[in-house]
Amino acid sequence: MRIRNSVALVTGANRGLGRAYAQALLDAGAAKVYAAARDTTTVSQTGAAAIRLDVTDPASVAAAASIAGDAQIVINNAGISERKPLLGEDGEAVLRRIMETNLYGILAVSRGFAPVLKANGGGALVNMLSALSWFSNPNSGPYSVSKAAAWALTNGLRNELRGQGTLVMAVHAGYIDTDMTAKIEAPKARPEDIAARMIEGLLAGSEEVLADDASKHAKLGFGATPSLYLDGLAGEQKGLDGALRAA
Repeated sequence: MRIRNSVALVTGANRGLGRAYAQALLDAGAAKVYAAARDTTTVSQTGAAAIRLDVTDPASVAAAASIAGDAQIVINNAGISERKPLLGEDGEAVLRRIMETNLYGILAVSRGFAPVLKANGGGALVNMLSALSWFSNPNSGPYSVSKAAAWALTNGLRNELRGQGTLVMAVHAGYIDTDMTAKIEAPKARPEDIAARMIEGLLAGSEEVLADDASKHAKLGFGATPSLYLDGLAGEQKGLDGALRAA
């Protein structure tokens, strides 16, 4: 996938990983990067074009697709997290709220921009997933459900968009040093490093990027006994310990 002189759009680009993605695309030579956020006044990145986009609002997605009709790379980065138990008093409400952004938001943006990518030669659709697509712990239940569903969605989108020449790429990572993980005590990757791995994946035409050691060990954990995803917090610790040993 060519990045130089291309046009890209990043959702949730006003801070954290989304901002790092937008900067990495600019540094890689993208001619234009739409930095999408619900509130465009929160976008302050030099060189990026702020665009309003609420991934949970179909009208907002349609408007963004009309404005960014020249997009060749679309990155589904916007996401939310709440560290609540699935069986807690408000567990169902929390899960529905998270799924609205982390799953249905990806679907809405993908549906809205698929025709745009097709018209512009195919391009690439990048979905930001997680090592928590593959396992859960008592504090990550709703978030893990949403990311597992988003992984399955990404695999389905890949099948449906392959015919129009669109590269669908999944990016997995463990904890990243952003506002979302500010209260979590664990090894964290730098947003800039994850963004660099994403750029490498695009240039190589990769369909899946394991962007840090935590995600690599999480996937390798499928072959462990017991499998990492069966082992809850102990499985998470094994994955983090393995990431530290590999670092």
